[in-house]
Amino acid sequence: MNFRKHFAWALVILWMAVIFSLSAQPASASNDLSRGITALIIDLIQKILPMVNLTLNDFNHYVRKNAHFIAYFLLGFLVINALMVGETVEKLKNFKERGSAAYRRRWLLAGLICVSYAISDEVHQLFVPGRGGQVKDVLIDSGGAATGILVYVWGRRLLSRWRVKRG
Repeated sequence: MNFRKHFAWALVILWMAVIFSLSAQPASASNDLSRGITALIIDLIQKILPMVNLTLNDFNHYVRKNAHFIAYFLLGFLVINALMVGETVEKLKNFKERGSAAYRRRWLLAGLICVSYAISDEVHQLFVPGRGGQVKDVLIDSGGAATGILVYVWGRRLLSRWRVKRG
C-alpha cells in the first residue's frame, strides 16, 4: 500500500474514533454539547433572519439528528475514498468501466462498512449511561453514509470527465 492509501485509511479510523468518542459521552454531556451547538446555530440564523423565532428545545432535536447524518456522510465519503485511492483516470475513462462490477462492489463494501459501524455504534450506546440505541438513528446514519458515497462517486465521475476533456 502506498502513502496515499495509508493516509486515506488513517482518516477513516480517525473519524470512526471521533464518532465513538461522541457516542461514549453520557447523555448529559452529549445533550450539553448539542445544546451549545444548537444555541450557536440559532444565534447565527437570527442574525441573518431576525424575523425567525427559534427555540432551543424545539430546534435541538433537528440538530442532533442532522449531526448523525453529517457524521456518517463524512464517514461514507472517507470510506469510499479509501477504497478508491489509487484508481487512475485511465481506468475511469469510459462509463462502462466506471460502472463495472468491481466498482459497484467497492460502493457496496463502503456502504456495508458504514452501516455495520452505525449498528455497532448504536449497540455501544446501550452501555453508556443515559443513552440508548435506536433503529431510527441507524437509518439516519445509513442515509448519511449513502449520500456521502454517492457524492464522492458523482464528484469523481465529474472530475474524471473534466480531466479527459482537458486532455
